[in-house]
Amino acid sequence: MPIKIPNNLPAANILESENIFVMYEDRAYTQDIRPLKILLLNLMPTKITTETQLLRLLGNSPLQVEVDFIYTATYAPTNTPQEHLIKFYETFDAVRGRKYDGMIITGAPVEQMPFEQVAYWDELCQIMEWSKTHVYSTLHICWGAQAGLYYHYGIAKYDLPQKMFGVFPHKKVSGFQGKLFRGFDDVFYVPHSRHTEVRRKDIEKVPQLRIVAESDMAGVYTVTAQKGRQIFLTGHSEYDPLTLKAEYDRDVAQGLSIQIPLNYYPGDDPAQTPLVLWRSAANLLFSNWLNYYVYQETPFNLSSL
Repeated sequence: MPIKIPNNLPAANILESENIFVMYEDRAYTQDIRPLKILLLNLMPTKITTETQLLRLLGNSPLQVEVDFIYTATYAPTNTPQEHLIKFYETFDAVRGRKYDGMIITGAPVEQMPFEQVAYWDELCQIMEWSKTHVYSTLHICWGAQAGLYYHYGIAKYDLPQKMFGVFPHKKVSGFQGKLFRGFDDVFYVPHSRHTEVRRKDIEKVPQLRIVAESDMAGVYTVTAQKGRQIFLTGHSEYDPLTLKAEYDRDVAQGLSIQIPLNYYPGDDPAQTPLVLWRSAANLLFSNWLNYYVYQETPFNLSSL
């Protein structure tokens, strides 16, 4: 089944070239079926790139998905054309009266700032509070996960001695029988690119939270709450094959101190083509979230949420 997207969204051409089944609004309106309604709060500066990454994963599912895009009104994005925002995005005020099957809150390049100093923090808090009553399952990614854990449960983030940068092996926590990682191998890989972390000892003090996947090297990866109505991912399963390369090349060009991303280049040689170790796990993760935590749980009539 397809992912339903606005007419002329730039991501469409890329997705269609990869044989991802997309359906434009005009065609979707002729079908007598209720698609899953997903809200994407895109906090990343390169919004078109992030849209494409997440739509690619949402579209690799037998479910029809309809996506609305929002950005924060309290911070004006500078790396995305204004005409793109006007055409495809709304602000929170425009959607606060709607209800959604699922929501994704992306990461943001503000992780080294205290939460309260982020320009749009108050607005983000309003959105996260609203999600508790207007969204069935919310997926938080990277800084979005740290922000959600801090706002909802008071979990602090800590600076790392050096950037967690690379592709790391992960495993499910022993005894976890939930469906989020159904079909996963015993070891699976996830990209990380962050300067801060949340710690197991803090999470274990909160009875509502459960750590369900982690890495010996990268630490806590997945935390769930409310039987999957809140899911927190500290890594970037959605990353493209060359996303880490782009970040590495950017930092090198700026003369910043940056280590070669781990488990990424063959022989740790940046002249080589990166190895993609995480694509199948990423597709399965998003498919499981949509199927088991959204589609099979939300009511047909969203107004009853």
